[in-house]
Amino acid sequence: MQWAGLRSQAPVPTAAWTGPRPRIARWPQGRFTAARRALVASAAASDANSSSNSPGRDEEREEVVQREKKEKAVASLLMRSQKYAMLKQQLAVAAQFEDYKEAARLRDSLRSFEEEEPVLRLRRLMKKAIDEERFEDAAKYRDELMILAPHSLLKCSSDATTLGIRVQVRSVYIESRSQPLKGQFFFAYRIRITNNSQRPVQLLRRHWIVTDGNGRTENIWGVGVVGEQPVIFPKTGFEYSSACPLSTPNGRMEGDFEMKHIDKAGSSTFNVAIAPFSLSILGDDNDVLL
Repeated sequence: MQWAGLRSQAPVPTAAWTGPRPRIARWPQGRFTAARRALVASAAASDANSSSNSPGRDEEREEVVQREKKEKAVASLLMRSQKYAMLKQQLAVAAQFEDYKEAARLRDSLRSFEEEEPVLRLRRLMKKAIDEERFEDAAKYRDELMILAPHSLLKCSSDATTLGIRVQVRSVYIESRSQPLKGQFFFAYRIRITNNSQRPVQLLRRHWIVTDGNGRTENIWGVGVVGEQPVIFPKTGFEYSSACPLSTPNGRMEGDFEMKHIDKAGSSTFNVAIAPFSLSILGDDNDVLL
């Protein structure tokens, strides 16, 4: 079979090179050796410089490792605290509905958890060491707590006096208003303000600094407390209760009250400190309320 209208073209003749063969440029052997030696020397100098800077990099790596350890410890503590809150809430529900068999099971789970929980265990060991005057051991347990859960060394209560005005605070976890599965933890606190000075004062404003378990901080300002701007005369006091919701099972609060003396016109205001206290579902060793 032949293809109509299609012809193969004749091959094009190629010219053969008849001149002298081109010379290939070569790097002189001596120069190549010198360049190679220079390159090796430069690499060695670079390695030496890297070695001289390694301590700094080692410190940076160590800081990163320590930061990662701390973040893991915080995350682990949050998970354990959430589990503890759930067990306590389930126990309260079981007791409320008279499911005593389930309540007994949850009670035993709570006891087992409290015995194994690192923060509670270290607290017990530290308290026992202090009671037995084994202060070296107490210092060791305290340092371990500082690494594991720094906030756990902060009590759920505080006491501070400024210019004769004493402020005492006590916080407590409210299981019935918390929903651990939804990340909602409710804490109540009671405050007692005592005027130990010789002049009457009026509480004008409040300022709170609230920090959750992840380190997020919120500043809260308000007029008076619980809808009042109380006047507190010498040797008397004022008490009130309030609450603080958190998205983590632990945190802390601190702040100040703005007050002024009212026995003299034009008196300037002053701030009364509210010392830091913990918000923790684990509580502390002192369960006495104000």
